[in-house]
Amino acid sequence: MSRAFRLAGLLRLRSLAEEQAAAQLADRTRTRDAAAARSRATEQALSGAAFPTTMDATAMRAVVASRMALSSLLVDHRARVEVAQDAVTTAEGEWADARTRTRTLEKLQDKHETAVRAEEQRAEQVVLDEIAGRLGGRTPVTVGAGEPEDVR
Repeated sequence: MSRAFRLAGLLRLRSLAEEQAAAQLADRTRTRDAAAARSRATEQALSGAAFPTTMDATAMRAVVASRMALSSLLVDHRARVEVAQDAVTTAEGEWADARTRTRTLEKLQDKHETAVRAEEQRAEQVVLDEIAGRLGGRTPVTVGAGEPEDVR
């Protein structure tokens, strides 16, 4: 292209911002998925814990305390999943905004490139028309490796 896109620097910055937003979204998604996995594991541990068939009062208190602790842990893990999901939702919005800003500049760059190509093609056509006008309708014939020779 003969003319540079004047907003190329801004486009590079916006592309970098979009990449950072995408990376942040991926990080927050991993965090949410890890929190969900911990929540599922705690839920399975709680549902899989059974009372022994024979136990004394101390053992019974220990089992109840254990189940209460697991229940509390499960509530905490579920809350963390919700917080992580909110962070993912926010990151998705930030990425979408960054993508929109980048895409807008990409469209401007495409229009610029199309306009530059059209200018180049018009200039080339002017040169070809000028050459054709000088030849006066005669067709050039190349003889050997030299200059074209006019055929009458």
